[in-house]
Amino acid sequence: QVHLVQSGGGLVQAGGSLRLSCAASGLTFSSYVMGWFRQAPGKEREFVAASTSKGGNIYYADSVKGRFTISRDNAGNTVYLQMSGLKPEDTADYYCAATPTYRGRRFESYNYWGRGTQVTVSS
Repeated sequence: QVHLVQSGGGLVQAGGSLRLSCAASGLTFSSYVMGWFRQAPGKEREFVAASTSKGGNIYYADSVKGRFTISRDNAGNTVYLQMSGLKPEDTADYYCAATPTYRGRRFESYNYWGRGTQVTVSS
């Protein structure tokens, strides 16, 4: 059974930084695409970043490019999202997700999901 256990998040002032972690089990982590999505209240879940297996390709949403960094530790089965220069509009629940094959940025293409962690950025 696949489990994605998230940690990190919290409340931060605008301009600050946070790091999210997602520890995976029950899958061959290095073979999976790992992604991060977020969902703000009343809005659809949106793509944030993804790292293909072994980190060969990395993708970012335009809204976070240059501020967020996705990385993965295949030995430790963990994916990270380092968030810097946070803005109030980054406030959302953040989810990590896994899929065996990269099929774009649609959340429907991901098979496994973490439970989410809240990030709140105050102005």
